[in-house]
Amino acid sequence: MTKTRTYVLTAAAAGLYAFLCWVFADGLFTGTLWNSEAITESVIWTYVMLAAIVAAGLHQASTLPAEGVAIAHAPDEATGQIDDPIGWKLLIGNAFFALAWMPVRFFVGREWLAAGEHKVRDDAWMSGGSALKGYWTNAVAIPEGGRPAITYAWFRDLLDYMLSNEWYTWFAKVIAVGEVLVGLGLIVGALVGIAAFFGTLLNFNFQLAGSASTNPVLFGLGVLLVIAWKVAGWWGLDRWLLPRLGTPWARRPLTFGRSGSSNTPTLPTPPVAANTV
Repeated sequence: MTKTRTYVLTAAAAGLYAFLCWVFADGLFTGTLWNSEAITESVIWTYVMLAAIVAAGLHQASTLPAEGVAIAHAPDEATGQIDDPIGWKLLIGNAFFALAWMPVRFFVGREWLAAGEHKVRDDAWMSGGSALKGYWTNAVAIPEGGRPAITYAWFRDLLDYMLSNEWYTWFAKVIAVGEVLVGLGLIVGALVGIAAFFGTLLNFNFQLAGSASTNPVLFGLGVLLVIAWKVAGWWGLDRWLLPRLGTPWARRPLTFGRSGSSNTPTLPTPPVAANTV
């Protein structure tokens, strides 16, 4: 990885964020600069997040030596192990490519945070759950002509059960607060893999209930974030959270541009296999 390649990666990441905001959302560049009634939808956050991507890229480039650093690794040699293509392996597992995940994190996280903010501000969600009751009621309805919203009978039966037992009175709060937590986790880069997983779980259930809306797009992007959990939150709190939480397969933390450490990522050394007989 060289400074020039980092600049190119930064420009591509900034362009991807602008593309996602332009194609899959409305008003994120042209709406109200500050909207106190829907803070997350304020245009100022679009530019703050765009600036954060550029700043992260410039900082990463500044930590690199003039000759760059080698980031390619030899293929895995474990018996029976099928190696991944080097490009894919770097994208989902190399800290230098965490820049590429910032626009995806910011876009998906902001969409979830905006949806959650709308719900936690609404008494129909937070006081009695009448909004969720109406949503479930419409979803389980079977029209006389045409196809019902729900394809699978077992899911319709599940919603019917929750309706008859008035689960919407407390489940609406779970959904509203859950959406806020998913959005915050993705934006600040805290346990990105877990946050993205619960986001995709919500998308999956909304689609089972017959709602398309933004769910297909957010589901697809969320799956990618789950796959890239090791580095997607590198430019965020996961840089400190993941090494401290530890993992059963590699507990040695990555170091990248920290004071008192080298400027290049230090990857855990694989354990030496024991002799077999």
